[in-house]
Amino acid sequence: MSDTHSTVTRGVRLAVDVGRARVGLAASDPDGIMAHPVKTLRRDFNGSGGDQRYIYSVARDREATVVYVGDPINLHGQSTASTADAEDYAQGLADTLAASAECAHVQVFLVDERLSTVLASQSLHQAGRSARSQRSVIDQAAAVEILEHALTVEKRDGQRAGRRVVPAPEQATEGQS
Repeated sequence: MSDTHSTVTRGVRLAVDVGRARVGLAASDPDGIMAHPVKTLRRDFNGSGGDQRYIYSVARDREATVVYVGDPINLHGQSTASTADAEDYAQGLADTLAASAECAHVQVFLVDERLSTVLASQSLHQAGRSARSQRSVIDQAAAVEILEHALTVEKRDGQRAGRRVVPAPEQATEGQS
């Protein structure tokens, strides 16, 4: 495929691994060549949205163009108990970004994250990290795996990976004013 048919624009990409207790965050360089871990955040369930506000600030500060959120489907491509949670998280993040003029252009996509945590754990084990010491970084390592998968799809197909999460209409119009 030639680059003239690519719909992928240059810019930092972020990836989020949504867990029950923690959220892993990873970022790429502007050319989408390499993914690296950013941070593991404590999941905010008390309504203040601290984890999503942090992701928003990273997207703003790094001038991100897209955020990939891991979609935890099973090996047969079916929804799991965690799928709805990830979808809700991605929708909330899309709405948060769209509500800001600074990040209204940032698109959110749900992307297949099958085996991302398994691959991350294997990579950490090969790097000499014990299972116990992996706990603090496994979520951001899984986010790196999600982002590397998305970058591979972008290069191979010339388009964003996964399925787009469209902001709620009232959020999308707020960021445009």
